[in-house]
Amino acid sequence: MNDTPYGKIVADGLWYNNAALVQLLGLCPLLAISGTVVNALGLGLATTLTLIASNVSVSFIRNWVRPEIRIPIYVLIIASVVTAIELAMNAYFHELYLVLGIFIPLIVTNCAIIGRAEAFASKHTIPKAFVDGLIMGIGFTLVLVALGGMREAIGQGTLFDQAHLMFGEAARGLTVTLIEDYRGFLLAILPPGAFIGLGLLLAVKNLVDDRLEKRAVRRAEALGEARA
Repeated sequence: MNDTPYGKIVADGLWYNNAALVQLLGLCPLLAISGTVVNALGLGLATTLTLIASNVSVSFIRNWVRPEIRIPIYVLIIASVVTAIELAMNAYFHELYLVLGIFIPLIVTNCAIIGRAEAFASKHTIPKAFVDGLIMGIGFTLVLVALGGMREAIGQGTLFDQAHLMFGEAARGLTVTLIEDYRGFLLAILPPGAFIGLGLLLAVKNLVDDRLEKRAVRRAEALGEARA
């Protein structure tokens, strides 16, 4: 069994091994649903709950499942969790459920979820599997929300449009109008805008990683010169 520190789990999930920006997994819902912040947040939370529940379940049964049948068992667990989440969203967030549509049951096919079950949860204890699912889900959700915010702001000139779909009628006033009488920019809302937005996010991450690496090299050189 691996003994991965909690700090590394958090750092990997949020930045160094982010499911969307590094592993590039789950891109189908990431690109299709990220038209607005609310849609992105709804799918992100559903994916996070799936990651947590499936990771904990796989970790719980890891010593009882034969290696030959582990993948079908993991898929069955994930499908059961997604079905429960889909039914709950249909009952309590029906309008948002209709907007997200087929992409809720398609969470079952998200490679990030089966990947974490196989690569992490099946080799770690329940607490660490829980934290990994939570952090990986948060990292994925943050990318979704960032992309959704970018596309909504450029495409519609608003933020948190239709917030009532998730937070109830009282949240109708949460909509922020960034530009009055904005006619919109259709490209940002269409699928090409999703690809362009994700590309920009990847570019920003690579730029930050490059600067952090150069800073670490300079610090190491300065420390070596001080010791000399």
